[in-house]
Amino acid sequence: MFSFKHPSAAELEHDFLRRTSQCLLERGPIGIFNRSYYEEVLIVREHPEILRRQELPDGLPNEKTIWKERYRSIVDLERHLHLNGTRIITLFLHLSKEEQRKRFLNRIDEPERNWTFRLADIEERQLWNQYLQAYEACLSATSARDCAVVCGPSRRQGECSADNFSDYSRYVQGAKDALPRSRRKA
Repeated sequence: MFSFKHPSAAELEHDFLRRTSQCLLERGPIGIFNRSYYEEVLIVREHPEILRRQELPDGLPNEKTIWKERYRSIVDLERHLHLNGTRIITLFLHLSKEEQRKRFLNRIDEPERNWTFRLADIEERQLWNQYLQAYEACLSATSARDCAVVCGPSRRQGECSADNFSDYSRYVQGAKDALPRSRRKA
């Protein structure tokens, strides 16, 4: 399991796909990326100051046109990985605005969870509609035949719905079956 948080200064010196690519496993094992290069076309889209800190060379797509290029880069990377025996499954577990509100209130009401509450979370919540549009654009642009996208509700933290898990299991089994027998692991 690899979690990708806010990029470090060193990571910002490289292209947006590098930090996740460095964590790819060999063919066979299942690796999980908690957040990934998709954050680049979601969070960064709503926070152009992050994009500016990447110090992209002049002449590259600007803040308005770069997203189409980054979607294409994601599709190209996933296609390349697929052609080389790595199966990509993107899980998008959607949290409703009401469920998010409940979680925020729980963080405030439960003293042992207060440390997880950040004022920045409230500020991000103000961008709810923009994020929904960004997710729609991202999923529409990056969904490809060779790289499965499984979407569904995240009703409770850390839990997928049974339907989503069933879809996920089917894709994992298909990915495992696509490997040469000598590379399959339980």
